[in-house]
Amino acid sequence: MSQRNLFVTTALPYANGAFHMGHIMEYIQADIWVRHERMSGNKVHFVGADDVHGAPIMIAAQKRGITPQAFVAEIAAGRKQYLDGFHISFDNWHSTDAVENHELSQDIYRRLVAAGLIYTKEIEQYYDTVKGMFLADRFIKGTCPRCGATDQYGDNCEKCSAVYSPMEVVNPYSTLSGSRPEIRKSTHYFFKLSDPQCVQFLRDWTNGKGKDGLPRVQQEVLAKDSEWLGKDGNLSDWDISRDEPYFGIAIPDAPGKYFYVWLDAPVGYLASLKNYCDKQGLDFEGILSDEKTEQIHFIGKDIIYFHTLFWPAMLHFAGKPFRVPDHVNAHGFMTVNGEKMSKSRGTGISPLQYLELGMDAEWLRYYLAAKMNSRVEDVDFTKSDFAQRVNSDLIGKYVNIASRAAGFIFKKFEGRVDDSAMQDPLLEAIRSRAEEVKGFFEIREFARATRLVMELADKINEFVDQEKPWELAKNPEARAELHRVSSIALEGFRLLTLYLKPVLPATATRVEDFLSIEPLTWASVSVPLSSASPIKAFKHLMQRVDMEKQLDVLVPEKAPEPEPVLPGGEAIAPECTIDDFTKIDLRVAKIVKCEPVEGSTKLLRLTLDLGEGRTRNVFSGIASAYKPEQLEGRMTVVIANLAPRKMRFGVSEGMVLAASDAADKSLGLFVLEPHSGAIPGMRIR
Repeated sequence: MSQRNLFVTTALPYANGAFHMGHIMEYIQADIWVRHERMSGNKVHFVGADDVHGAPIMIAAQKRGITPQAFVAEIAAGRKQYLDGFHISFDNWHSTDAVENHELSQDIYRRLVAAGLIYTKEIEQYYDTVKGMFLADRFIKGTCPRCGATDQYGDNCEKCSAVYSPMEVVNPYSTLSGSRPEIRKSTHYFFKLSDPQCVQFLRDWTNGKGKDGLPRVQQEVLAKDSEWLGKDGNLSDWDISRDEPYFGIAIPDAPGKYFYVWLDAPVGYLASLKNYCDKQGLDFEGILSDEKTEQIHFIGKDIIYFHTLFWPAMLHFAGKPFRVPDHVNAHGFMTVNGEKMSKSRGTGISPLQYLELGMDAEWLRYYLAAKMNSRVEDVDFTKSDFAQRVNSDLIGKYVNIASRAAGFIFKKFEGRVDDSAMQDPLLEAIRSRAEEVKGFFEIREFARATRLVMELADKINEFVDQEKPWELAKNPEARAELHRVSSIALEGFRLLTLYLKPVLPATATRVEDFLSIEPLTWASVSVPLSSASPIKAFKHLMQRVDMEKQLDVLVPEKAPEPEPVLPGGEAIAPECTIDDFTKIDLRVAKIVKCEPVEGSTKLLRLTLDLGEGRTRNVFSGIASAYKPEQLEGRMTVVIANLAPRKMRFGVSEGMVLAASDAADKSLGLFVLEPHSGAIPGMRIR
């Protein structure tokens, strides 16, 4: 295969704070893949940048009494310690407020105007007369129009979970000044994402493949994109403008108007590449125009809408030299003990504290790699698993091989290996798995790659245990056999280091030095150790995790809550408060109609009357327990304030309650029914 030309990015972090562990996880994932590609001989341009625009940063800077530029400069100054600390190999780190981003964003906008995809519309918004600015939803609070709870945000109620528009809030006030805002009209600019040509392009693009023949997006992402696109195209046009005062990029020929941050932020990928090209004397437009160039993005699952719909459409209709992504690789979140990371809950992990505690960055790189795959799945961190993988895999299996063999080679054979041992069947078997390991890295199945490497490490350790070089060293007549066994083990260690180099780059560099070999690439598989290059004295490559001084400090123990269990049933869920309960609006509903769902063996489509003067459509996974005719005309209980969910078969507007036992499916499933006399719309309290 000819050399690939790769333009790779990670999602741009918002510059209102330091990196958190979610950022580091994404950067490590991308970095492992980039290092693998470089080891394959491919050309990679790996760039990142700070996302610096928007009202939150402008307001934060005002509170500090400094300019937004000074505010984000302070944040940017702290980035290097994280990137270097975790061996992240970006070629360039830039800012979305840089001149390149202003120029590129305005250029792309003008191209979209020329394509007929930009229009203006007058909208109504709340305006803070004290601050002199229009207010985003997050800057409005007031009384919930549904339950009457006070101090609720302008778009949702944390007490009853209702979702509404800011215009519905009772007694609204600005969180910036405390004043009551007034409604004002403003002209906003929109990108016509709903245009049929956009919808058709996105259907084709999301279902297409990159230059490597692999799908552009993962199956989980494609399923979500397909929901958004819908049979008839359900995309909403995108509001791309904000009014002054605003920290951002000015919209050409529109005084007082700025691009909404989500327009210029992804353009920051291109701006960082352009800045890098200018510094390196490379042809920016040439790279983008080259048909061989592949554009790859690594992002979190929470921003797939922007990156798989809005961003590709912008690039496509802006025209050459801009190119649509070949792949958008989405990943899940990082959790701790199965819970969302949160400092207040004791489940937060600070990447800077990790480094300050003297914890090896490559412990984390290996741990994450051992859990990462190509699917959109969360990665869970637990202390016991972390310690096990580091101490058992990295120290007990991998590093242990070098410590068992290198000393004999260095002290008894002048550091020279036995050349005749380099073609031993064990080594040939390990070399034969190189393409398999490499293939796993290519498709981002890092967990499968590391698992295979550890299986190979087990085989080498079994060989050493069987041959017992420490016993051979005691017998002068076994000198040749000692030389052979130690050489095989050390060459096996070299191969393992090669296979782990994308994950453990710093360790690989130290190994290359002590083995006196050239930097390892995938082509190095067939270049064994040679007696012509004596090895150096072995030095410890990695320490064990100190549970008490490092891991316990990083992730303090949290006393587990006892889980009461009903005899023969499931554990009782964690305790909740009355406030938690009142958030759920349970209503009596009548099942007006029930019918099977074409294309699904699990779902039934229920038409429900909740006494609202209309009916609701609800999909329920109860087809295994009921036939439609058994349910029509019956009363049931529904969660009425559950956010509508768009499914492949339509929109579901609630959830029907049913009882079952997860531990024993044979007990059946039972739809709940209220006592006779209850009527549709009655609330269950």
